[in-house]
Amino acid sequence: MQKETKIFGIRAIIEAIKSGKTIDKVFVQKGLKGELFLELETLLRKEGINTSYVPVEKLNRLTKNNHQGVVAQISPIEFYNLDNLVLNVIESGKTPLFLLLDQINDVRNFGAIIRTAECTGVNGIIIQKKGGAPVNGDTIKTSVGAVFNVPICKVDHIKDAMFHLQASGIKVIAATEKTDNTLYDVSFTEPCALIMGSEGKGVSPSILKLADDKAKLPMYGSIGSLNVSVACGAFLYEVVRQRLS
Repeated sequence: MQKETKIFGIRAIIEAIKSGKTIDKVFVQKGLKGELFLELETLLRKEGINTSYVPVEKLNRLTKNNHQGVVAQISPIEFYNLDNLVLNVIESGKTPLFLLLDQINDVRNFGAIIRTAECTGVNGIIIQKKGGAPVNGDTIKTSVGAVFNVPICKVDHIKDAMFHLQASGIKVIAATEKTDNTLYDVSFTEPCALIMGSEGKGVSPSILKLADDKAKLPMYGSIGSLNVSVACGAFLYEVVRQRLS
């Protein structure tokens, strides 16, 4: 099983970023100071790299080496360019199906979603650079390796991805309880992209406003909501059902 590569030390991480390595996340010791660290912090902000400020004990668990207060995770996959991916899918003659994940932050949910996406023919998954779950060893394990088979794009903002998809003739549909339409009322037969929201908050209100359509799962129990990976599976298999018929 391939796992994410960890690198440590301020200078090593600075050089890794400058060399173009895909840094998935950087863990920084709280209260860290110094000129070299300020250089790293400036670079992290400039590149929009996901950064968490943590106690030193967290870093000590991540690596036994002299980490100098910083540990970075290099992604085990290469991320795709969204513009190129959308163009390639359209030119292939397939009916595009994309998945946008709005701040899904649990790696097991993320991995399970990737696995279902691979099984249902999703052409690409789009995530935001900041705030979402990382692509790491747990993601790989939960996806059963599907993470290597589904193109994943990282974008600065989900809204930008939505605008690009819509301009390319791809309808954007949000999975949300804030609608009267169920997923059985919405057509998924044309080119479309499905947005799934975070575990706690769902799809962000500002993103909901930009969606072309909204749909919900009919619920009959007392709990009122499903795990996001389960809900995503229900939506994706309704897409499959409609496209098969």
